[in-house]
Amino acid sequence: MKLHSQFLKLHSQHGGPAEISVTLDELALTLGCTHRNALHVIRKMADLGWITWTPSRGRGRRSKLVFLAAAEDIALESMKQAISSKDISSALEGIRGHARTSSLQDTLQGWLLAYFGHHAEVHSDKRIDTLRLPVTQQLHTFDPLYMNLLAESFVSSHVFDGLVGRSGERGKVIPGLAHAWEIDGSRTAWTFHLRKEVLFHHGKVLTAEDVVYSFERMMSTSQRMLYSYIVKEIHAVQALNASTVRILLKKPNELFLPFLCTSRAAIVPRDLESIGENLFGRRPAGTGPFKVVEMNEDICVLEVFPYYFQGRAHLDRVEIIYVPWSLDREPSETGSAFHVIPNPSTAGADSLSRIHSESYVRKFVTCNTKKKGPLSDPLLRAELLSCLHEAPRVPFRHFAAPPAEVLQIATIPQYAGDAEYIAARLTQHGYSCKVLSVSPEEFKGPIRLKSDLIVFSLLRDQDEQLRLYDLYLTLSQHIEPRTRAGIEGRLRQISREPDAAVRAEGFRVIEDTLTRDHQLHILYERPAETAYLPSVRGVTFNSQGWVDLRHLWFPPEL
Repeated sequence: MKLHSQFLKLHSQHGGPAEISVTLDELALTLGCTHRNALHVIRKMADLGWITWTPSRGRGRRSKLVFLAAAEDIALESMKQAISSKDISSALEGIRGHARTSSLQDTLQGWLLAYFGHHAEVHSDKRIDTLRLPVTQQLHTFDPLYMNLLAESFVSSHVFDGLVGRSGERGKVIPGLAHAWEIDGSRTAWTFHLRKEVLFHHGKVLTAEDVVYSFERMMSTSQRMLYSYIVKEIHAVQALNASTVRILLKKPNELFLPFLCTSRAAIVPRDLESIGENLFGRRPAGTGPFKVVEMNEDICVLEVFPYYFQGRAHLDRVEIIYVPWSLDREPSETGSAFHVIPNPSTAGADSLSRIHSESYVRKFVTCNTKKKGPLSDPLLRAELLSCLHEAPRVPFRHFAAPPAEVLQIATIPQYAGDAEYIAARLTQHGYSCKVLSVSPEEFKGPIRLKSDLIVFSLLRDQDEQLRLYDLYLTLSQHIEPRTRAGIEGRLRQISREPDAAVRAEGFRVIEDTLTRDHQLHILYERPAETAYLPSVRGVTFNSQGWVDLRHLWFPPEL
């Protein structure tokens, strides 16, 4: 593959239909090596029939070079070798860097789409169904405690189970590892009855002690964890016997049961400590329909777990490969694309069927009014946010000129495009802006309190109320004290309300308050659509709107 990359470097610098005149000094400079090594590389390419090389004797003399092989062919061959040897990311980045034309990118992407997807092989009269899918987020860990990325949660949701889960019917909670549960009159004691003989991937049988360990691990961690406000409400977790667990809350919280449906509340084995947390994140043992058999920075391989308590998956193997750029012209919100493509572009997708997962992505910007500065003035906030309306309009003016201060817009890399859009719109109206894009972990820290505008995203799925509670609790940290007290009081009421419709109304009141006070502005909201090839069967979605791999299947050719 190194020789392929060297050819692409030469072709990028010197390629063309005609014979070129070049010195060995120039070739060595392009290849970044010595004269001797450059000559060795050139001879190897000539032996393979990629070029013809007519040398001239004497240092500094110009020799003749003709490219016989097309850059597309060499790049494609390099890609095939890279994926076969699993040295993927560096090779693909190299190809991307040396691809000078969109036609080369189209060729490579077309081959990738053919490589990925469903493949069936027969071994010993047994058909093995493999689904290969690329993700554009690099996978680091599947440990529910340490996950930060949607792609990690997607994989984790197929490796682990929780006590309960979601059905396709919005808002309905169904049995998971627990086949039944009860709640006492005070709504603070939750009792769960576990299924019998459920196996972890490493052969251990699930017991109540595993559930106790999983929750105590969440309760004691210093890790910043999504929905940690729910975990803080847990007083104690008790194993009443081998198949019965009781969880005691400090006070009633009607979002507790929805929390148990999320990947953050997955049950891990209590012997995790003997495995080691670092290793467990890359070689986890869950109870889910697939088990992780290989993981490195470029590839994750899942194999079916045939003893899954809710029935064997139809697929036998799933290969998840990190590709450093999106295969689709428009990057998807979920950061993944495969035989089933989330958020596809319209162009070139006529042969695909489409389905809507009932999930939406909302992007919005909030003002940090806790920070001393121009945005503490509600009239200036109103003027500033009026610049962001999509419909062409002249923003109303309360001030002779925008403030001289540079407004800092904080976000994470996934939303940097939206932040740049905001900065551009405000700059058109005379505001000075700079965008600060930091990692998700840094974004959870004090960086927001030092910024003027903060760009957020909300996934409106079956976990929407959990996400809204977490969102408004976060937003209240950079809002002036009076408004913050009102939001926190409303959130306390919401957490005690058993009726989901009434909770939804409480969240709407908070949104209206923030919008009316010019603390929040919604940029846009878009449905999370999924396109898939007609050969795919069993396309269903989990509560986050991700395709459920357990139900996918492909009819055999008859």
